[in-house]
Amino acid sequence: MRIVTLNVNGLRSAERKGFSRWLARAEPWDVVCVQEIKCASDDVPDALRAPRRSHATFLPARKKGYAGVAVYSKKPHRASAGFGEPEFDDEGRYLEAHFRDLTVVSLYLPSGSSGPHRQASKFRFLDAFLPHLAKLRRSGREIVLCGDWNIAHQPIDLRNWRSNQKNSGFLPEERAWLTRVFDELGFVDVFRRVDPRPDQYTWWSNRGQSWSKNVGWRIDYQIATPGIASRARAASIYKNRRYSDHAPLVIDYDVELA
Repeated sequence: MRIVTLNVNGLRSAERKGFSRWLARAEPWDVVCVQEIKCASDDVPDALRAPRRSHATFLPARKKGYAGVAVYSKKPHRASAGFGEPEFDDEGRYLEAHFRDLTVVSLYLPSGSSGPHRQASKFRFLDAFLPHLAKLRRSGREIVLCGDWNIAHQPIDLRNWRSNQKNSGFLPEERAWLTRVFDELGFVDVFRRVDPRPDQYTWWSNRGQSWSKNVGWRIDYQIATPGIASRARAASIYKNRRYSDHAPLVIDYDVELA
């Protein structure tokens, strides 16, 4: 089973850069989670409505041109939107696709980089989301949460960690929250389980020469329950072409999607 996740920074923008062509010719995938689609379902480019004859589930934000997530896969047994917090559910940040033995989530955490008001919103999200993650763990299902978590966990996860300790995305409170997800709730950072190397990033600022110099952050994750995480066999970050300021994170699991 191959799962791909990518913050597309606008589905229409990603399509202009060739995202649908990559999905069509990439090695067969089973689930693709995308975030920040920035469009209503009716405005999705034709080539991205059902790539490779997949079933598409879209969750746009109420606000036009903002946030939103989606999942491409075979038709799930059911899909469910939101996690019970209207402030964030209206922003289209959480979408579950349920298969027989597995739940895959497309997730887009708020960014706090645009100012204190957005950081306050991000902290509200973290406070509300941790109990939901605990509920997911208690469900007994295997779960993979894919998406842009907007937090780099450890110094290895961003190039300039010393100068970013007071910036959103690497604040001590955010990092401590993610540590609780792993250490207290028992979720697993699947990429790090497979690939412990430094300089592995999924997002680069559009300022300066961040991309060419690989001055990036690893803020996109597949975070999973231990059972499915233990069956991850390969992980990669696709950087041959750019479809967004993020790069696709691809992980292969030694299971079949049922």
